[in-house]
Amino acid sequence: MSETYYEFGTAGERWDRAQLFFGAKEYGTAVRILRGLVAEHPDQTAQRLLLARAYYHSAQLSRAETELRAILERDPVEHYARLMLGRTLERLGRPEEAAPHLRMAAAMAGETVS
Repeated sequence: MSETYYEFGTAGERWDRAQLFFGAKEYGTAVRILRGLVAEHPDQTAQRLLLARAYYHSAQLSRAETELRAILERDPVEHYARLMLGRTLERLGRPEEAAPHLRMAAAMAGETVS
């Protein structure tokens, strides 16, 4: 499939398109669009977070982990990225590494941490 369609339009149009594909559970297509957007605007948390979610839902867990760690490096209190990193690490079979991230995400959400 040609990349031309995915590269067409403004960043805002591509962002809208990526959200539509993500919403339709077309995670691979969303990834194709979002990779370009993240490359152009690496400091935009929303785009990188949606890319991480698309990777997660398409079972590209190592790539999801990489994106989530990049978000948390810039913004350590990004609650949803912290939660997703914990869940990603669990799916990768690394529950000990996941536990502190999940506890921190729960604390940030005001949940009781045990």
